[in-house]
Amino acid sequence: MRLSALVSGGKDSIFSAYLCESHGWPIEELLTLHPADSDSMLFHTPNLSLVPLLARAWGKRYVRGEIHGAGEAAELTSLAEALSGVKDRGLDGVVVGAIQSSYQWSRVWLAASLSGLQVFAPLWRASQEEVLREICAVGMEARIISVASEPLTEDLLGRRIDDDLIRKLADLSKSVRAFNVSGEGGEYETLVMDAPFFGARVEIRSSHIYRSGSQATLVIDEASLVDRATPAPD
Repeated sequence: MRLSALVSGGKDSIFSAYLCESHGWPIEELLTLHPADSDSMLFHTPNLSLVPLLARAWGKRYVRGEIHGAGEAAELTSLAEALSGVKDRGLDGVVVGAIQSSYQWSRVWLAASLSGLQVFAPLWRASQEEVLREICAVGMEARIISVASEPLTEDLLGRRIDDDLIRKLADLSKSVRAFNVSGEGGEYETLVMDAPFFGARVEIRSSHIYRSGSQATLVIDEASLVDRATPAPD
């Protein structure tokens, strides 16, 4: 069973790919789809240009797919085309990072079924908080790069997902306003900077904050891979 991983660079998609590979199903490539619509309901959009760095760090082939046009119909058509290419490259299935989003799961499953691909979602229906804890436990470094929902604020940008932050997110969801603690509903987005299965880590060289309405995004202008011997920033 040889797989393509549909990844955004965020914690859930990278962690799901890792889980599949750790169970003996090789991940041959990281596939990223670039939506034309920055408000896409199906695809993550912040800092997609950094996924090739993650692929290099992990020693995987990188494949870029384009979403031609905006809206659900255009996204589903482009997704089906991209997954057809996965089948053409001789792979057997696709991995997704879905946890509780039936919207994401059902659409990827439909597009994959058209090409005869199996769909693997190792985090499906897992506890949101438990997924975050497992990501920390394996030593992945994932940082928040976008916030788009109250009560999450701009000061969280750049924060690493760790036990303290998981408790803070859970407390905010319970005491202020309920939201998806794992961020799967777009409440926040993350970028994986390092992992034990990477050969190097990502270091941000320059960045700026982009604000639009209630959303704030840490836009990474320049980044590179560095050896782990180089001290990581806080």
